Amino acid sequence: MELYSKCSVEDPSLEDDQSSSTETDQSETQERGRWGAKLDYMLSMVGYCVGLGNIWRFPYLCMRNGGGAFLIPFLFFLLACGLPLYFLEVSLGQFTGRGCFHVWEACPLFKGIGVGMFNVLFVVTLYYNIINTWTLYYLGSSFFTPLPWTTCDNAWNTPKCLHQSPNSLQQNGNSSLYGAYNSSLQSSVNSSNVNATILTVIGNVSDSTTSLEEFWFHRVLTLSSGLHDVGGLNWRLTLCFLAAWIVVCLCLIKGVKSLGKVVYVTATLPYLLLTVILIKGLTLPGATDGILFYIRPDFNKLANLQVWLEAGLQVFYSLGPAWGPLITMASYNKFHNNCYRDSIILTLVSEGTSIFGGFAIFTIVGYMAHQTGKPVDEVVQAGPGLAYLVYPEALSQLPFPNLWAVVFFVMLFTVGLDSQFATVEGCMTAISDSVPRLRKHKVFLAILTCSFFVISGLILCSKAGLYIFQLLDWYIAAFGLPLFGLLECLIFGWIYGAENMSRDIEIMLGRGVPVYMRILWCIVTPLLLLMLLISAIYMYRPPMVGSYTYPPYARAIGWFVAALPLIPIPLWGFHVIRNSHGITWYQKFCSSLQPSEDWKPVSSSECEKYRPGSREMRGGIKAMVLRNLLGKNV
Repeated sequence: MELYSKCSVEDPSLEDDQSSSTETDQSETQERGRWGAKLDYMLSMVGYCVGLGNIWRFPYLCMRNGGGAFLIPFLFFLLACGLPLYFLEVSLGQFTGRGCFHVWEACPLFKGIGVGMFNVLFVVTLYYNIINTWTLYYLGSSFFTPLPWTTCDNAWNTPKCLHQSPNSLQQNGNSSLYGAYNSSLQSSVNSSNVNATILTVIGNVSDSTTSLEEFWFHRVLTLSSGLHDVGGLNWRLTLCFLAAWIVVCLCLIKGVKSLGKVVYVTATLPYLLLTVILIKGLTLPGATDGILFYIRPDFNKLANLQVWLEAGLQVFYSLGPAWGPLITMASYNKFHNNCYRDSIILTLVSEGTSIFGGFAIFTIVGYMAHQTGKPVDEVVQAGPGLAYLVYPEALSQLPFPNLWAVVFFVMLFTVGLDSQFATVEGCMTAISDSVPRLRKHKVFLAILTCSFFVISGLILCSKAGLYIFQLLDWYIAAFGLPLFGLLECLIFGWIYGAENMSRDIEIMLGRGVPVYMRILWCIVTPLLLLMLLISAIYMYRPPMVGSYTYPPYARAIGWFVAALPLIPIPLWGFHVIRNSHGITWYQKFCSSLQPSEDWKPVSSSECEKYRPGSREMRGGIKAMVLRNLLGKNV
């Protein structure tokens, strides 16, 4: 049977008026869709890669790990690990014109990786929008005067509520407590146990909580005492959750056509608002101290292996390779798009945003430290604690606090939306590529997908929602993603071969892969990913929410979630081997390493003449190494 004899696929590289495109090709192109303009794709990729971690995690890591010196390991991992994987994945998506399910036809034995990627996307999509929900809740609350997290005379407050934060009280000497308000809420978790809060012992009121902490735990989350106490739904949070999903659904209602227009707002607005916050922050007392604390280099930290590991993990998880959306969004590109140039630009812009965002964050953090008389390192936090506890407290002390609160939470919401767009689109593309007839019903698919995630995610709006969120977030990407990245490098570096991948890319770009990129794919990047994987396993510790320890059954559920991305690899591998050509199991195994008939370029004109490179190791192992690393035929 002749390989690739059937090439009735779409050709995004052709213009609509080109006669060489068949009616079938044009029809399928219209059904699947493609980016309306190059800028649509670029902004969508920036929106996906610039996530909440760039805003609330990177500045903290930079401060904790040597300030400006942290940029050395960060840039090293960006160039040696982030960029090669990024380029590899967008090349795969653009070449095949398919999502994460189908790019593994180059080595069918590992088709399970695509299923594993989909499992990760599914779980992340399930819980990620609750972050946007919290942001919407704060955004809506920002229109009330005074800001509801600045007072203790509300129904959700407890007798332990302090009108001002303990840090401010330490400065002002005011330790007055408000009376009892709604004592029925006292059963909620004492927020002094939560590691995201900052409390200072003040005499006999050391167990007090601030009005902002009580707003977060008692009003927004209505947090219960543990995972066992799910309780009912918080109807206010549920409405925000529904609103967040309606926004996502409307923006994706026509696939990449509508998404490509929405990102002109959602991907650019965060930069505008961050700039506004930075300019305002620079006018505040203490801002210079915050910035200096952020960038002051401590080169002694570079001798600590932990610093390098955290830099590698930050690059890997912020750029987003091995999740699937990079492949998905690149699959809507024109076939001859210069994805190599795009990869360099997008990685630098995305990670450069982390550095820029740090300046905006630390001007406000420096102002807080100045106001409270505390060192900067005792004020700054990472994660949701920065977004929902530290920053709102700082904003409430500025002139026109409502205005600045609205600006900050709109910025946070748009950053979170772009990441949510990518995960939902990744799921929808995987489904429509598997069931092509759904491509004609994009509106139905978008509504059905979002409705499913709304119903499935309602439990996150319960009193135990934070515990469920932490459990899923802790385990789903713990080990699977570094392993996927490692396998990608091994498959396309050695099994399919960097030389063959270079030839495929040459069809698209007119030139092959540079030697340095081949060396990274084949040697450097997989070694770094192996190190990150080992470190992730070594540094594993059970999740906690403050002092709350998850019970054994919850940890068992967590390990099942961690296994979800990994289980399909051996199961699908066995299925492929059993159905491969050959008489003996060894012959079937070798056959499963060969590209399938579905591995072909999406361009119909190129597909007709396409033949994959031979898998034979002509001249032995040395020749194979030279071919893959240097492009030399020996």
